[in-house]
Amino acid sequence: MIEQIKTFEDNVLAIEVIDGFDETDEKLCQKFFDEKLEKGFATVNVLVKLDELKIAHSSTKAFMEDIIWTLRNYKKMGHLAIVAHSKILKALVPIDNLFFQRASKGRLERYFDVSQMDEAMAFVQAK
Repeated sequence: MIEQIKTFEDNVLAIEVIDGFDETDEKLCQKFFDEKLEKGFATVNVLVKLDELKIAHSSTKAFMEDIIWTLRNYKKMGHLAIVAHSKILKALVPIDNLFFQRASKGRLERYFDVSQMDEAMAFVQAK
């Protein structure tokens, strides 16, 4: 299940994945993102909090659809903050930045521990 942590009038989208992630959640994420674009923003800064995600309660199909959608919409993303408590995610974020560095100028992905939530919010709200 996903929910918005906080709503913003600008180009910021902050969501939290609680328990599992399925196809309904994937469609809702896309809807939230598209609503920002429809308001005229060229890019959307996204914060995703994953510390309560349980992989066993999640849909592989939803994750695959999310990856495909992300690749198709990558240039519309601004800053991306991943908030979790995971050594694996912490290691993957710098690799993402290297891989996609040329694909989207001005885009930066950063990992934040859950104890750094305020810093993550400031990162996606930075102009």
